[in-house]
Amino acid sequence: MGKFTWLHQILSLLLMLFFHSVFHCSLGLSSSSINQTHLCSPVHHLALIQFNNTLSIGDSPSHFLCHGTSYPKTKSWNENTDCCTWDGVTCDKATGKVISLDLSCSKLAGSLSPNTTLFRLQGLRRLNLAYNDFNGELIPSGISQLVSLTHLNLSGNLFSGLVPSDISLLSKLISLVLSRTSCCGLKIDSHSFGKLARNLSKLENLFLAGVNMSNVAPASFKNLSSSLKRLYLLACDLQGELPSELFQLEYLDLNGNDLTGYLPTFNRSSPLMYLNLWGYDLRGPIPAGNLTKLTYLDGQLPSSLFNLTQLTYLDLALNSLQGPLPTHVSGLQKLQHLHLGDNLFSGTIPSWLFTAQSVDLHNNSFTALTNQNGFSRLENLTSLDLSKNNFSGVVKLDVLSKLKHLLVLDLSNNKLQSWSSESSVVNSAFPKLITLSLSSCNGRTFPDFLRSAESLTDLDLSYNKIQGSIFRWETQGWKQLRVLNLSHNLLTGFEQWPGKNRQVLDLRSNLLQGHLPALPS
Repeated sequence: MGKFTWLHQILSLLLMLFFHSVFHCSLGLSSSSINQTHLCSPVHHLALIQFNNTLSIGDSPSHFLCHGTSYPKTKSWNENTDCCTWDGVTCDKATGKVISLDLSCSKLAGSLSPNTTLFRLQGLRRLNLAYNDFNGELIPSGISQLVSLTHLNLSGNLFSGLVPSDISLLSKLISLVLSRTSCCGLKIDSHSFGKLARNLSKLENLFLAGVNMSNVAPASFKNLSSSLKRLYLLACDLQGELPSELFQLEYLDLNGNDLTGYLPTFNRSSPLMYLNLWGYDLRGPIPAGNLTKLTYLDGQLPSSLFNLTQLTYLDLALNSLQGPLPTHVSGLQKLQHLHLGDNLFSGTIPSWLFTAQSVDLHNNSFTALTNQNGFSRLENLTSLDLSKNNFSGVVKLDVLSKLKHLLVLDLSNNKLQSWSSESSVVNSAFPKLITLSLSSCNGRTFPDFLRSAESLTDLDLSYNKIQGSIFRWETQGWKQLRVLNLSHNLLTGFEQWPGKNRQVLDLRSNLLQGHLPALPS
């Protein structure tokens, strides 16, 4: 009996160990199955590999639009690894299917054939192939097979020919971008655009810059989706009168077309935030006073402009606007960039303009600055262009020297007698100034503050009356100077070559004589 009892105990122990191990194994299996991450769909994995094998790596002509971020994303595509880990690929965690493919700025070169395996990625929602090189190719109509697409970006790819009408079959599209392809003759005809306008009922963003739309009647734009918020039609060869419905968008760019028309009367609930009417033959004024959400305006001056409290960018250059500007304005509190150049404005320049970060008033008929003491409070101004105006007398650089953050200053081509500055500001004036142009200002000496202008890289004092020699002490502060234009003055010589890092030195049409100083080693 003792033997059987002993065998029974041994057998019981073995059974316990067996069931214990089975339990833990099953627990481990169930745990791993719960935490398992789906791998890339085999069909999508193969489709991406085959698609990549049809392309090569090269430099796209539009790679500069990537602002230095261009790199070959597909180099990370190893067929022995999970495609959901590849650069530019995003998968659905539940199914392993590819739902987003971003190969923008990837230096891809080749062609997109009508049968490309890319179109096998059923379930793909976002496709971005922007700024690669499919030079001279048509946009393949097979792209309509990707019926789940919500975002499609093919911009900057040098496509040519007609935009296929089959794109209108992508009924889930929210954003369609075909911009920056004007160099290669991409076109959209009235038939294709009509189908696009009728069928893409969910479209919110439509960017067609550079696409030839000369055969599209502007009236057909009123058929676009009521969901549309942003429309970008720069240089599309559009002609005629646009329907007023378009001005109820948030973003509207009509730059560089041959369009005419009147603007509607806006109410205070208008969503319009960006409006570019450059080249738009506007019949009547811009009734912009109620556009409280507007942040960008480019066109002709509206009478109620100064009530746009959210405006940050204002470009009214190259018009025929005239008369004085109002002395006091309190509405443009968020204005950062102001461009009023190439107009006919006259009178004094009010100081409220300089609360912006950059101000361009060149080629007008302004005669003076008003309230010059107010400059000491202008801390944001970094760029100021007052060239080609009617300033006269002596310009007091002391006033402008209070602009401690100024990087660019252009006072050239005015009717000045000279410039002056107090010795007390010589060592503190313009500490950050990089570019200074005082050409054609009747200056007779070097401005004193230049001795301490150590950040200066570009200096233009041409067409003045500066005479005598350039002494060593006058140029000792020009340590960063790269471009120096002293042409058309009355200089007779210089003790040493100005600047140590110069790249351009223009001394023509002076009175130089004697020996030139030795070139620095």
